[in-house]
Amino acid sequence: MAAQIPIVAATSTPTVARNSKKRPASPSHNSSGGGYGASKKKKLSASGFAQGVSIEAMSESKMASSELSSGPVEKAAKPLPFKDPNFVHSGHGGAVAGKKNRTWKNLKQILAAERALPWQLNDPNYFSIDAPPSFKPAKKYSDVSGLLANYTDPQSKLRFSTVEEFSYIRRLPSDVVTGYLTLRKATSIVP
Repeated sequence: MAAQIPIVAATSTPTVARNSKKRPASPSHNSSGGGYGASKKKKLSASGFAQGVSIEAMSESKMASSELSSGPVEKAAKPLPFKDPNFVHSGHGGAVAGKKNRTWKNLKQILAAERALPWQLNDPNYFSIDAPPSFKPAKKYSDVSGLLANYTDPQSKLRFSTVEEFSYIRRLPSDVVTGYLTLRKATSIVP
């Protein structure tokens, strides 16, 4: 059938590139002067006839090349390590059974559903579970200003962060020092 249809070879006229930075499909590169849309329509109508022939020829060559190939060319897909191959979506039945797929609940909806459940007083919750002690050392804050304290007064055992706080701590009476230590829940050294 390909022998009956004449194949028209596209001839291109030599054009001088005015600006090499522009794309070849831009209107400045088209020599027809009709703009981008007109030249595209002309190309489509002219190449539409030859396109049917080329698609037919390509399908014949693909069939011939597939007959020549001796084995499977595609590699076996390697399973991804972070995906569980046995995972099944929680929707019962799903689209196969004709049901609408269930949507995943967000955190706000889950917490609201937990609040609506009939909880007993002795049931464990997030606030009653004791966490193990942290591996990181606890941060120490100044007893006077509340800033991060790098220093401790050896006499009163009060923590301070600046020189001004240290001089203030040294002038404090012993009952005020004891009050600061009890606020921090530290044992009072000074009698």
